[in-house]
Amino acid sequence: MKISAVKPVIVGDQRNFFFVVVETDEGLRGVGEGGITWREQAMGGFVEALRPSLLGQDPMRTEHLWQVMLRCGFFPASRIGAAAISAIDIALWDIKAQALGVPLYELLGGQVRDRVVCYPHVNGETTEELVADALQKVAEGWKFVRFNFSSDGDILDPRAAVRNGIAEFAAIREAVGPDIEMIVDVHTRLDPAEAIRFCRGIEPFDPFFVEDPVRSESPQALRKLNQQVSVPIGMGEQYATKWEFRQVVEEDLIDYARIDLCIVGGLTEALKVAHWCETHYIQVAPHNPLGPVSTAACLHLDLALSNFAVQECARPPGTVLPELFPQQVTLEKGHLLPPSGPGLGVVMDEQAIASLPPVAEGDCPRLTRPDGSFTNW
Repeated sequence: MKISAVKPVIVGDQRNFFFVVVETDEGLRGVGEGGITWREQAMGGFVEALRPSLLGQDPMRTEHLWQVMLRCGFFPASRIGAAAISAIDIALWDIKAQALGVPLYELLGGQVRDRVVCYPHVNGETTEELVADALQKVAEGWKFVRFNFSSDGDILDPRAAVRNGIAEFAAIREAVGPDIEMIVDVHTRLDPAEAIRFCRGIEPFDPFFVEDPVRSESPQALRKLNQQVSVPIGMGEQYATKWEFRQVVEEDLIDYARIDLCIVGGLTEALKVAHWCETHYIQVAPHNPLGPVSTAACLHLDLALSNFAVQECARPPGTVLPELFPQQVTLEKGHLLPPSGPGLGVVMDEQAIASLPPVAEGDCPRLTRPDGSFTNW
C-alpha cells in the first residue's frame, strides 16, 4: 500500500477549520486536523511542501514518516510545520487502523477505560450569565465546567481582571457546589505577579487546575509561579513537539499537560509526551477547541492512556460540520464513548465542502491594556 494523494482542506463554519486527507492506492482514505486557527493558509503551504516526500511511501510507517516530515527540510519544522505534520500524522494513523480493521485506540495500547470524561466551555459576558450557563451544563450531565478569565471587552486591565476573575470563580463555585470540578483558562493573559495574585485568590474555591496562567515562551515564569502558589497548573497547548515540553516535564513545572494533538505533532508525538509525563506523575488533559477529527483523535488517545485526566470538548460531536462529517464520535452526559468501527470513527464527505461558509479572513481577537499597549488575547 502506497500514499497516492495528500490534500489540505480549509473550510469555514463556527471558525476556520484545517483538515488533511491522505489517500492510498488501495482505496483507503484517512483524515487529520491541524490546530493553528488563522494560519490555515500557512499550514496548507507546509502540507504542499511535504507532499513530494510522502507520495509513494508506505502509510503504515508512521514513525519513519514523522521523522522525515519534521527534518526533511534540514531546518526542523516550527509550530506551523508541526501543526501541518499533526494533521498528516493523524490521517496516517486513521489509515493504519482502517487497514488493520480495528479502532485506532487498539494501536495505541488498547482500551484502559470505558468512557472519557470531558469538560465543556461555559460562556457569558457577565458573572450572572456565566453562572446560568454553568448550571445549564451541570443539568445536562457534565461533571466539569470551564470558563475564560475575564476582560472588559477588548481591554484587559490585569489588576482589575484579577479581582473580577476571583469574584467570578467564587460565584460559580457557590452556584455549582463542591462536587463539580472547575477549570479557569487565563489564556496566557497575565504576567507572573498578577498570575500569583489570581491563583492565590481562587485557591479557597478548589480549582481542578488553572490553565495557561502565564505566557508559554519562558519556563522560568512557570517556575516562579510554582514557588509561590499551590493550585494545580495546566499548560502545553502552544507547545510543538516533545522538545518544547522537555523542560516543563523534566522540572515538574506543570501538573496537567495540555497536549494539543493538532499542534504537537499528531498521535505519534503525543504518545511520547504522554508516556514521558507518566514518569513524572503529570496527568494529560488534551487541548481541543477544534472540530470532529481533533475530538475523535483525542478520544482514541484518552482511551489508551493510564495518566489521562479530562478531555476538553469545546464543540460536542454533531454540533459542528455535520454536513462535512456525517459520521462523528458519540458524546453522552459529558462523556465520549469508545467507537467500535475501524480507524478514527469519523468520515468526511468531500462533496459537502462547496456548501460550507467561506473561510474567514483576518486574525485572532486582540486585547490591549488601558494605555493602548498590546497584550495577549
